Amino acid sequence: MNAGMNWKEHGRKIPKENLDRFIPNRSAMDFDFAHHALTEALIEARDGKKKEARELSPSKEAYRKRLAETLGLNRTRILAFRNKPQPPLHSHYHSASLHQQPLKPRRRRIPQSCSKVLDAPNILDDFYLNLLDWGSRNVLAIALGHTLCLWDASTGSVSEFVTIEEDQGPITSISWAPDGSHVALGLNNSQVQLWDSSSIRKIRTLNGVHHSRVGSLAWNNHILTTGGMDGKIVNNDVRIRSHVVGTYRGHTGEICGLKCSCLVPFQSNLLATGGGGTDGAIKFWNTHTGACLNSVDTGSQVCALLWSKNDRELLSSHGFSQNHLALWKYPSLVKMAELTGHTSRVLFMTQSPDGSTVASAAGDESLRFWDVFGMPDTAKKPDQNAAHEPFSPVPRIR
Repeated sequence: MNAGMNWKEHGRKIPKENLDRFIPNRSAMDFDFAHHALTEALIEARDGKKKEARELSPSKEAYRKRLAETLGLNRTRILAFRNKPQPPLHSHYHSASLHQQPLKPRRRRIPQSCSKVLDAPNILDDFYLNLLDWGSRNVLAIALGHTLCLWDASTGSVSEFVTIEEDQGPITSISWAPDGSHVALGLNNSQVQLWDSSSIRKIRTLNGVHHSRVGSLAWNNHILTTGGMDGKIVNNDVRIRSHVVGTYRGHTGEICGLKCSCLVPFQSNLLATGGGGTDGAIKFWNTHTGACLNSVDTGSQVCALLWSKNDRELLSSHGFSQNHLALWKYPSLVKMAELTGHTSRVLFMTQSPDGSTVASAAGDESLRFWDVFGMPDTAKKPDQNAAHEPFSPVPRIR
């Protein structure tokens, strides 16, 4: 075949099977004729499909349409940038895959109002006292003048546990032992009494520890540490008759315990402290180096500090001028919430055993409960039958 021969001049038809033939010599190609031949072939193919479609029976046509819908062949475009894609066909596999996708953690909602309010008549409006504590058996104790009252969070029942004699009281501090069954009371006459809440009886009295009222109590297993108005801090081993095992002197004023200072539970060398009315700051200290790591100005007197058991959050209670509670995120120190409701300085705070609820008491004679910290990931109920180291049966000391 002559490569330079003109196909049009000889009037020959190009066979359809040769339309896709590769011709390396482009100078011998007739592009007009090639375009006509390709167009004619496409038109004939389309007309053939239409004719075939007209010849289909109704049942075959219905089958073809259903098959096209199932396979998604009716979609005009698979990838479209300007129009929204058609919704995917529903299938069991598609639904199951959606349910298996991990869910994003929800942001915790912090209630701005208290969940419960109880009357607290005759509670002392004194910054140096500690009159509120929540035990490991989910029983909250509050001192109202000379009377110790108990509120059982499991049942909601309230009872008057004991009333101290007039010449001994009022009660100036309270603290539950780790077992949640025994409670220590510091009194205005310098005595410290140990009571069994199950049998409602006094186990013993610690005399000669201080020379004035006992405003602070803290347990470490069987060691009860007491702080008094005389400036002394005393360690008492309640298992032995000669209970004083250590005394620390140096303070010239009253010991108020850990109301405005507390160690960070998730970092042992970090201490948080709160300032009074002229300061109003919360500061964070490295206990190893003594360096101040951070500080935030709260704008009012800091009365108490309480760390969350479940998250890196700090709750502070305040006096003049706002009388509120503030929740802080650590270490950013962003204020997450302000809790209002008290009309007097909020002197006392304590936390439920699971760490979700905080109780606060103020000079306005109200006890308020706040669901501020949220439930832990795995809620753990207090074990009423947990084994604890019992107190030794030491004879009462009067």
